Amino acid sequence: MASKVTEGVTVTVETFYQPDYSNPVNGEFMFAYRITLQNNNPFPVRLLRRHWHIFDSNGTQREVEGEGVVGVQPQINPGDQYQYVSGCNLRTEMGKMYGIYVMENVASHKQFEVKIPVFDMIVPFKMN
Repeated sequence: MASKVTEGVTVTVETFYQPDYSNPVNGEFMFAYRITLQNNNPFPVRLLRRHWHIFDSNGTQREVEGEGVVGVQPQINPGDQYQYVSGCNLRTEMGKMYGIYVMENVASHKQFEVKIPVFDMIVPFKMN
């Protein structure tokens, strides 16, 4: 599990290998990740955008950018948290991701960036 606090928002990430959706023979490795966002600020925040950097262990890098997460731009009130699950496919047995969320202070409409910590995606049999 990886965790990071930026601008009063804690981002925690847990990853899970998805063997039923993977095909190692064809170089297809599917991972799910659960993100928990905790708003420690005295004001509500809204997640507007995401920007991911995704790395395979073969040196391949790609970026994914877009509005919101899983089709929504959630508002997180002070002291509350928001959790979602998404996925990432890799061409190798190991990789990593990190990125940023662009968020907005709902009260002042000021935007700010929240860092998503680097997290590893490793198939379980590689760790033995």
